[in-house]
This record gives sequence, structure tokens and C-alpha cells, in this order.
Amino acid sequence: MKNISFIIILLVFISCKSKSSATGNNQTKEVQKWSVKMADEVMRESDSLIHYLNPKAIKWQYDIAFLGQAIDHLGDIDSKYSRYMEDYVNYFVQEDGSVKGYKIEEYNIDRINPAKNIITLYKRTGEEKYRKALYPFVEQMQNHPKTKSGGFWHKKVYPNQMWLDGIYMASPFLAQYAKEFNTPELFDEVCLQIELIYEKTLDEKTGLLYHAYDESREQRWSNKVTGCAPNFWSRSMGWYVMAIVDVLDYLPENHKDRDELITLFQNSCEALLKVRDKDSGLWYQVLDQGNREGNYLEGSGSAMFCYAFAKGASKGYLDKGYQDIANSVFDSIIKNLISTDENGGITMKDICGGCGLGGNPYRDGSFEYYISEKRVVNDPKGIAPFILAAIELNK
Repeated sequence: MKNISFIIILLVFISCKSKSSATGNNQTKEVQKWSVKMADEVMRESDSLIHYLNPKAIKWQYDIAFLGQAIDHLGDIDSKYSRYMEDYVNYFVQEDGSVKGYKIEEYNIDRINPAKNIITLYKRTGEEKYRKALYPFVEQMQNHPKTKSGGFWHKKVYPNQMWLDGIYMASPFLAQYAKEFNTPELFDEVCLQIELIYEKTLDEKTGLLYHAYDESREQRWSNKVTGCAPNFWSRSMGWYVMAIVDVLDYLPENHKDRDELITLFQNSCEALLKVRDKDSGLWYQVLDQGNREGNYLEGSGSAMFCYAFAKGASKGYLDKGYQDIANSVFDSIIKNLISTDENGGITMKDICGGCGLGGNPYRDGSFEYYISEKRVVNDPKGIAPFILAAIELNK
């Protein structure tokens, strides 16, 4: 009888232990961070960032580098995430410090953003090739063509034009370089660019910023009075607010323009809240025209605003209420833009592939133009800020 009782007790204990273990495993799955899940999805799709999405187009590219930067933030969880970014940089940076495919004479501001990852690797390894590789990017921005008012041209092939996108492409890099390599004069340049483009593209009525400004007023897309592009593009404002919140990581506390940058950041975020879609809690491709046919809730801009709000609130630049807003935005992105298939694969949809102005074929900046550009799934410009927002929110 004693043996039977012992066996029964043992079986009950094993059963409870199994249930407890199963529950623990389920909890582990449930609490896996979205940042890690999305990074793993990227690495599942391509074992090299060099070939992500387009194996034939290997470029020193701002958005691919942006994705690498975001994934690298997870390096303290597993070194494989840092290696993913490092392998991309090392494909381009040669032992003599030259960067494969980079041409300073193009004066393309998009080519500056990837250099932030070179700073990261120099700090991490101390290798001389990384320090040498940084010089041409700084040299480019020291000699980069400017408007008469002092704003960086977006590219040499786009004379007299300042784009919001370009503020993110160059300003955080220059601010980080200024701090790490003791070149404080670059802080003044960074602040000037952020303040100047705000002045040139601001719509006083809404507080929103137009996508770009043409000082010459020669472009067909530019307003002949203001020089501004005709519409408020979601991602362009995303680049702008992310640029400010990242620049503030490096700008000295006592810098004369620091408070002004925080004010511009606050003003921009407040304006964005006014055009946030009430039903979904996200933002439309053309920010202020959500009621027009063809407009859609766009992934990259929404993720960028989520990141900027979360980080801004955490750093004290924004009211703490923005933390709750960022959480609700993130949850809405999951609900409206993220899907998971039966194999666990993750898809983020409705990310605008790319929008520009001018060029050939000509992009006129009209509402019809912005909604006609291709929507892409799992594009780096949406996934990268999604990962960064998830990290900020500890999602």
C-alpha cells in the first residue's frame, strides 16, 4: 500500500513538473522581444546584409546601413547581431581605409549615413582602417555644396535643394564625429542645418514640414513663392524627428542651440499628433490627407515617429505622455501592418519603397505621385525604426 501511495505521489509530481515546464516554455515564446524577432527575420531572409532584399545591388547604401545599425543594438543579447552589421561594413572598408564604391565627388548626402557604423567599429576595435575610412566623409561635408542661405544640397545632381531626408543622412554622423574626435565646430554646422531647414519648410498653419525646399524656385515641384514642395511626406518628417533625437545624444548640454533643437523637436512632434489617424493611431503616406482615396497608413513614417516619441520621452525632451502614445503606436503597427505566417515568418507591409523629387522620370511631388510609388514589404526603412522603437519601448 505504501508503494502504491508513493507511486501515485511521484506521478502527480511529474505531471505538475511537466505542466510547469510547458508553461515556462510558452512564457518564453510570449515574451520574446519584437526587436529580436524582427532581427531574426531579417537574418533568416538573408544571411548577409550585403544581399538583403536585392542580391544584385550591392551598394554603400543609407537604408541597408540603417538596418545594420538597428540590429547591432542587439549585440549585447547575442554577438551574431553585431557581426551582421560588421560584415556589411567590412565588405566595403578596405585595409587601407578606402571605401569600395564611395565617390566623394558625387556629393551625395545619402552616402554619409552608413559612416556612423564605421565610428561604431572604430570605437569597438580601435583598428586604424576605420579611422582612416572616416576622413573622406567628413571632408565631403566640409566641402559639400550649399544654398546661399547655408543649407546642404541634397545631392550635387539636385542643386539648390534641401530635403528633410538629408538632415538624418548627415547630422547624426557629424554630431557623433564631433564628440568622438573633438571637432566641436561641427556641432554648430549640425544645429544650423536642423534649424535652417525647419525655417525653410515649415507650414505655419499646421506646424508640419514640407518634404523639400528649392532655393532657386526652378523646379516644377517648388512653390514659386516659398520654394517648398507641395506635400507633407510621412517618412521625410520621420527622418527629421529621428535626426534631432539622435543628434541630442552627442550635442553638449551647454551648447547654445541645444534648447532650440529641443523646441523644434517638440513642435514637430506636436504637429504630427494633430494629423495622427484617430482610428488606427498611425500616420498616412501624405500626412494631412488621410481622407483622400488612395492614401494609406504607411509603415516607415509610423515606426519612425514611434521611435522618436519613445526616445524623446525617455530622455526628457517630450512630456512623459508620449511614452504611452509610443506604446499605442507600436501596438497598432503590430495590429495593422505586421503578420506572421504558419512557419513563424514575419512580414511588415505598406512601407513606401522610395519617394524623391525631380529627376528623370520627373517626380512632381503631387499627392498622386506620393501614393503611386511602390509599397514594399520588409523594407529596411520600415524594419530599422521598428526594431529601434521596440528596443526603446522594451517590447
